[in-house]
Amino acid sequence: MLVHEAEERNAIIDRRLGCSLAAVAGAVNAAGFLAVGYYSANMTGNVSALAGGLHEGRMGMVLSCCGLVVAFVAGAVLSALLVNAGRRRRLPSIYARSILLEGCLLGLLGAMDLLFPVQPRGPTLAYGLSFLMGLQNATVTRISGARVRTTHMTGMLTDVGLELADWLDGFFHPVSPARRAGTCERLGLHAAIVLSFTLGGIGGAFLYGWWSGLLLLLLAGLLACLALPGALSHQQMADHEAAPVPTVSAPARHQ
Repeated sequence: MLVHEAEERNAIIDRRLGCSLAAVAGAVNAAGFLAVGYYSANMTGNVSALAGGLHEGRMGMVLSCCGLVVAFVAGAVLSALLVNAGRRRRLPSIYARSILLEGCLLGLLGAMDLLFPVQPRGPTLAYGLSFLMGLQNATVTRISGARVRTTHMTGMLTDVGLELADWLDGFFHPVSPARRAGTCERLGLHAAIVLSFTLGGIGGAFLYGWWSGLLLLLLAGLLACLALPGALSHQQMADHEAAPVPTVSAPARHQ
């Protein structure tokens, strides 16, 4: 799941990767809100809260939301730097190693959540989880050629609506079987990711309430299990120049 890139991938690989990491992201997002009162993966909501805080003169909220956005972007930047460095060395395992890094850092945050009192751990958890969500989302975006995003449910729901409209339109304006199959494939992928994020959020909310930081340790272990097979791979990319860094592909409609 975390070795093959862009056109080397198929719908089954994308669905497995997207659903598993979206479930983790949903759980982390819910746990982060219960722990510190902010969503670590919802940058749309954080930017809106920033604007509201400015209007109300609540500078503490403004600074917190700015910190969350900066942390998310910093995670995406680190992911891109790691992937670029790995591709220069022709290491397809760099994607898995990025997710493994996320798992290790999430484990540290879980341990800190268990061991430290509220005051020092609150900001670290908030910004740390946002950083990890940026790291994960950017890594998955790169490896899938932007077909999959695991924290960006606004874009995924938009895609569900667009693909659903195309599917319904096919009943009234016949299209080729290949095009209809492609529409159904993308609709199934995006809907499955949204459902996984939702179920992960529900599970994360209940489990964090019961287990606290132990949930983060469990999620860290799951990420490690997903990433280790690819991270230990020693294969190399056949031709660095012939395999440019994946960019947004035609079917992707995220903004």
